[in-house]
Amino acid sequence: MISRQTITHPFNRGDYVVGAPTPPRWAADCPPGAGAAALQDAPVQVPEAALAELREAAAAVHTERDEVVRRTRDWWAGTSIPETDGRPATPDAVVVEAADEEQVAAVVRICRAHGLPLTVSAGRSNVLGAALPVFGGVVLDVCRLDRILSFDAESMIVEVQAGMFGDLLEKRLQEEYGVTTGHWPSAFAISTVGGWAACRGAGQLSTRYGKIEDMVVGLDAVLADGSTASYGTYPRAAVGPDLRQLLIGSEGTLGVITRLRLRVHRLPEYAKGLAYGFATFAEGLDACREILQRGATPAVLRLYDAHESGTHFGEPDTNLLLIADEGDPLLVDAVMAVTEDVCAPRAKATLDGDAVLARWLDERMLVGKSGDGFAKGPGFVADTCEVAGPWSSLSRLYDEVVAAVQAVPGTLRVSAHQSHAYTDGACLYFSLRGEVDRSRRGEWYRAAWDAANRVLIEHGAAISHHHGIGLLRSPYLPDALGSGFETLAAVKRALDPDGIMNPGKLGLPSPFGTGVTGRN
Repeated sequence: MISRQTITHPFNRGDYVVGAPTPPRWAADCPPGAGAAALQDAPVQVPEAALAELREAAAAVHTERDEVVRRTRDWWAGTSIPETDGRPATPDAVVVEAADEEQVAAVVRICRAHGLPLTVSAGRSNVLGAALPVFGGVVLDVCRLDRILSFDAESMIVEVQAGMFGDLLEKRLQEEYGVTTGHWPSAFAISTVGGWAACRGAGQLSTRYGKIEDMVVGLDAVLADGSTASYGTYPRAAVGPDLRQLLIGSEGTLGVITRLRLRVHRLPEYAKGLAYGFATFAEGLDACREILQRGATPAVLRLYDAHESGTHFGEPDTNLLLIADEGDPLLVDAVMAVTEDVCAPRAKATLDGDAVLARWLDERMLVGKSGDGFAKGPGFVADTCEVAGPWSSLSRLYDEVVAAVQAVPGTLRVSAHQSHAYTDGACLYFSLRGEVDRSRRGEWYRAAWDAANRVLIEHGAAISHHHGIGLLRSPYLPDALGSGFETLAAVKRALDPDGIMNPGKLGLPSPFGTGVTGRN
């Protein structure tokens, strides 16, 4: 099987562990001024009266600066490197640990009563600053909500608390119930179930199992007034708008997700892989489209451009397409038959599918390999940008984003792979690399992101497929959503009239100030 390889990756709730999989981000700097002063210009202080109430209501409260820095550190490129220069991103906050859903609700009520900004935190694997307390106040750590609550074997639904880490959930599901979520993000061992939903994440086998929004059949959340709301559980319904989807992707701005009910799947016992080389990236995309539109849904359908084919697989003269599937042998063989029928007459080369699949399984968490081959001096900068668009514009998106970022002075290389595919379109996962004077690294970083997003917004593409918005993408969201942005703002005003929930994110206005938009 494909998906059973990584359930034993180590993790640590409080900090990162040598040997944990590398999340999809790298950087040698941040936007100009994105150190402590920029992220917390005038943080809200938690008064002693509120501190006393929090200590009474929660499992633990942390106020020491070093502990706050450690417990708010994330994986955003805009903050990781400045911290190594002694400039932590968000040292001014109070970190509160909740042990159960009642404590979560009590903390939310205290924050509302005192007008304190509240930022929900868990694994902190986000790569865009989504869980950073830019206005100070209270950081609510929900990692103690880490239990499987029930398993419905007949319906194949597991109910799990939001703070459970992905590797531990998958390990228990496989060993105790013989099932899998099928959800395998790169940050698998340092991300939580609630974080997957809050940022609308995707796993590496999403073409077979879907993104997280396809897996959630129900969820519970504590809203900004401290009340608890339960949404679902049913496979399909016609009972008004799907309120479950309102919380999924909200990045903590509308409430605190406390538990989820997820679809799971029987453990696959059979897997097969194929690989082909295409003359151009566009030809490979067309093959992917045909495979999906003929009804085949392989677990893995990943197309790498020539640069990434070389760095990942040692095939620099082709655009490598890896197709792999797992599950019932009858279905897997049928999917592979469709794949061969589509690819064999179009590809310029048939590669060793078993060898390519084995290499991908062994190295798939080493996402930084797209930067191999460059001399990484003090001015080297790198990051990733995952987007989505329809098949009709995908090839142009690839060409134009590459050209736009390549035109930014100092860019070394822009490369991409198609990582998640659907009948109507796919995700392009770009890797951005630059080399500039050390003092100009932040300038290049922002210019590269601006260049890419101008193209995406012009084409009406999704500016994020699965990483979310956070701080980095916040400046682009009003333009990306267009007239729909006011709908989002209206929902925020209705559910969080005091604006306390994760302020400064999703490009939404905040009563605490302008904060950091990610654009400097």
